Amino acid sequence: MKQSITLFGLLWMISISAPILAQAMDHNMQEMNHHMMMQSKDGGSDKRISLQLSPQQKQHQLANMRSHIQAVQEIVGMLSQGKFNHASSIAHQKLGLTPEMKKMCNMFDNTNFRKLGLAFHQSADELGDVLQKGNLKQSLRALHNTMNYCVQCHATFRQ
Repeated sequence: MKQSITLFGLLWMISISAPILAQAMDHNMQEMNHHMMMQSKDGGSDKRISLQLSPQQKQHQLANMRSHIQAVQEIVGMLSQGKFNHASSIAHQKLGLTPEMKKMCNMFDNTNFRKLGLAFHQSADELGDVLQKGNLKQSLRALHNTMNYCVQCHATFRQ
């Protein structure tokens, strides 16, 4: 008997709360759809400069940026283990201003983006040089400087 009353009470609560929950979820979905629609019109609230890349260029650039983030993660991991020389190699090879990166940066029409990209890669080479010294504090300062270029670029430009 007690179980029947409990089960009845539980079913009654579900029957009352389900429509309220569904209405709240519907309202949230409408708000989210409205927000997404507003952002998609003329860039919405995103006032960053579009690089007007083709879909292929966009995917290539996004892949490059993901590899940069992965390289930074590797550098941080090497720093945590005191492996400064390995971190230096990563900075030079994966983030530095290699001939390939220089060529890639120079392909962009936007002068400011191109300059920012070249400065990022140059700072990564400077990071690699600092890392070779084995000083954690100086290395973190240099990494901070390199990451500032990432933040500045992402705050200014969009794909």
